[in-house]
Amino acid sequence: MRPFFSILLFLVSIFAFSQKLDSLKNNDIRLAALPYYSYGKGLGVTSPDSLFQLNIRFRMQNRVTYISEEDKDNRYEAQIRRLRLRLDGYVWHPQFLYVIQLSFAPGDVGTVHDGDNVNIIRDAVFIYRPDKHWNFMFGQTKLPGNRQRVNSSGALQLTDRTINNAKFTIDRDFGFQAYYLNEDLNTFSYNIKTAVSTGEGRNWTKTSDDGVALTGKVELMPLGAFKRNGIYFEGDVAREKKPKLMISGAYQQNNRAVRTNGQLGDVLYSPRTLRSYFVDAMLKYNGWSLMSAYMQREAKDLVTYNPDDVTDFNYVYAGKGMDYQLSYIFKNDFELIGRFSNQYVDKEIKPYTPDLKQYSIGVTKYLREHAFKMQAELTFDEKEYYTGDTKNNWYLRLQLEIGI
Repeated sequence: MRPFFSILLFLVSIFAFSQKLDSLKNNDIRLAALPYYSYGKGLGVTSPDSLFQLNIRFRMQNRVTYISEEDKDNRYEAQIRRLRLRLDGYVWHPQFLYVIQLSFAPGDVGTVHDGDNVNIIRDAVFIYRPDKHWNFMFGQTKLPGNRQRVNSSGALQLTDRTINNAKFTIDRDFGFQAYYLNEDLNTFSYNIKTAVSTGEGRNWTKTSDDGVALTGKVELMPLGAFKRNGIYFEGDVAREKKPKLMISGAYQQNNRAVRTNGQLGDVLYSPRTLRSYFVDAMLKYNGWSLMSAYMQREAKDLVTYNPDDVTDFNYVYAGKGMDYQLSYIFKNDFELIGRFSNQYVDKEIKPYTPDLKQYSIGVTKYLREHAFKMQAELTFDEKEYYTGDTKNNWYLRLQLEIGI
């Protein structure tokens, strides 16, 4: 009987071992079906077969502002200025990319009127990248306009963009874009960017017409490309060891535009063809950063009238302006910034809106570069009206930016 029990014990052991192997094999199958996670700029998820990738990011700006304006009581505002959720990645192959960005703060969404869209979608674009040079895009995203607008609002040194960007930018639009990128850190580099878009801006469904906006831009970097895509954030937080210079020019013709600022603004009573010009320069070296920008918009017959009431009118915001910005970041990650802007409106609309000058000084403490920072800014405005009257306003602002 002893040999029988020995054989039986051996068979039971083999069966138990085979069950354990099957269990391990099945566990391997289950593990292989799980996604892979990565942590860099956001939270990344990649499918086991590498046919899908999703990266999740968010950022928010919380601010409080004390405002002093002539002829008005002093006041303060406290608000969530921006709250954004960004999703990006690829589907099927890393050459086929997508970017989705949603906004939820009241200042981003704006006032919702009856019949209007809720303006949550900022970006929804498909990108085909066949090689390291070419990018082809279809959907809604930023146009290749002035430098400061192309930069994320989370990559600014001061708490907001300039007065010229607010009035003359071409912003986001829906359409097709094609980029040719030729960048190298050590040699002459350049980018060529083009777009054909609707011309009415993001999430526009109020009207349809035969007008399109044509945009072209050239970026030159004679001393080589910036470290870590440094043209896409303000300030020399990357501390360039060698001087880096970028000069760019952009032009847009927005045919039969229906809004006062092209892709932004109120609705005109009749369409106008707008032409916009942008020139930017950026220099960074060893913590120093110098930026300058020229913007201009022009059109014919700027004022449009309500056909049912000639006393009711609206106008294209045309004119020109310059921005100058200088900063230095210390080794303890404190940064000092100064900025000056001037804006001159077209003579046809001078009776309706003033010329502007704006002076700003700021201090920024970078806790984790632009992703986590504290900002303080003091800004002074001078408004000069057609009558010769002037008004002076100023505000003091504190802002916290955090994101992944």
